[in-house]
Amino acid sequence: MSPDARPQRRAVVMHVRCPDRLPEVTYRQVLEELAGLSPVVQALPPTAALVDLTGAVRYHGTTAHRLGEILRVRTISRLGVDVRVGIGPSITVAATASAQVPPPGSVLTISPDQVTNWLAQLPVEALHGIGPRQAATLCDYGIHSVGLLAAVPPATVQRLLGGRAGRLAIDHAQGTDPRPVVPRALPASATVRCTFDRHTLDGAAVRAALLDLVVRLGIRLRRRGQAPRALTLTVKFAGGTSWDKTRRLSEPSAHDDDLRSLAYQLMDAAGLQRGRVIGIILRGDDLVDADKVAQQISFDDAREDRLLAERAMDRIREKFGPTAIGPAAVYRRAS
Repeated sequence: MSPDARPQRRAVVMHVRCPDRLPEVTYRQVLEELAGLSPVVQALPPTAALVDLTGAVRYHGTTAHRLGEILRVRTISRLGVDVRVGIGPSITVAATASAQVPPPGSVLTISPDQVTNWLAQLPVEALHGIGPRQAATLCDYGIHSVGLLAAVPPATVQRLLGGRAGRLAIDHAQGTDPRPVVPRALPASATVRCTFDRHTLDGAAVRAALLDLVVRLGIRLRRRGQAPRALTLTVKFAGGTSWDKTRRLSEPSAHDDDLRSLAYQLMDAAGLQRGRVIGIILRGDDLVDADKVAQQISFDDAREDRLLAERAMDRIREKFGPTAIGPAAVYRRAS
């Protein structure tokens, strides 16, 4: 048998939806559970992911549906989180299926021979990749279901949605989607930025804005369960010029104290003087898992008190929102 004549294995794709507003650290734990099923996991932050189960089904000696059920058992028992799982022969079918699963969670598997009939009976807005405006346009012309969309001449759909968007809509409605799952973890960096309404020469205002960025970056990193080894500060000036510099922390940390100290050092190194600043960007680089960072014994009572206060503030933000509490200088700037 020639290589071209060998039967091709059909792809098996899992699309996972976590609850809305899931803490980033928990989302990372869900990704770790997915990695226990298959090495091919594509993170879709903030709360979704794709998994290629094509090889995993054979490796585990079970069905894709059973792997979806195993995932739910693990996330519920280990993390206290239920997930909505869609499984199909392509990304589009799997993602469309997971959206049809009602909260809090379950597993919906669409086999290759079910795809056409299953997609056909769905409303057009349920097809993954069709946005609200596209769905409204199609419905205005009487195309209310995915089945009708699949039957419309491609040239008509392209006139309604545009060339590339129309071609993709037709392909997806017909169950065609050759895209592979591309392994992708959470980003290795985290960036926060601030743009001033107009250029400023006020050093105090720039420093307050930098403090705000430090707090925002710290919140994001702690929610992800990550810590940076380095910080990069970029200062943008009127006229299109910019300045940036990177410095490493003495040890990885996502604590406001440590981030603020290094960020201020970077700002001092910029030597702004009379520079007309229009924006600043703070980036945490070379991120590592926070639980892998060695915890040093500290005899600094003041620092321990600040870390205790930081944990309390994070709990307040989790309950009431990220702007519920923060440094006074940030709020004075906002007012």
